[in-house]
Amino acid sequence: MNFRQKTTRDTPEINLIPLIDVLLVVLIFLLVSTSFTRINALRVQLPDGTLSGQDNAPSIEVSLSSTGKIAINRRLLEQTDAAHLTEALIAESSGNTKNTLLVIHADAQATHQSVVRIMEAARTAGLARVSFATQNAHH
Repeated sequence: MNFRQKTTRDTPEINLIPLIDVLLVVLIFLLVSTSFTRINALRVQLPDGTLSGQDNAPSIEVSLSSTGKIAINRRLLEQTDAAHLTEALIAESSGNTKNTLLVIHADAQATHQSVVRIMEAARTAGLARVSFATQNAHH
């Protein structure tokens, strides 16, 4: 005598249709909300390559050799540490650091550290206008 009733165990199934519906809604939301255009955060008008209008502005030329020697307005500096470089730039600018243009003529083989040292000395001296001299590539 078997008094127990036979219970059929149903295998649990996962209904995939609601899952697919939710994924499609999320996909449509992402496609609609995503912008594929490139948005610029700042509108920048780049200057021309010529230095027109700045011919009358005073300038200081700093030359840097591949060995690390520095010359300011074609006068070789004996000591090229940041403090002496800053003093030399202040002396060459004659106190007119706001309008003076610093032009750096760095050798292609010069180290980045040497160029950064010149730029740091210019910042310390109050020279805000810095430019790099380049040459045209001959093809």
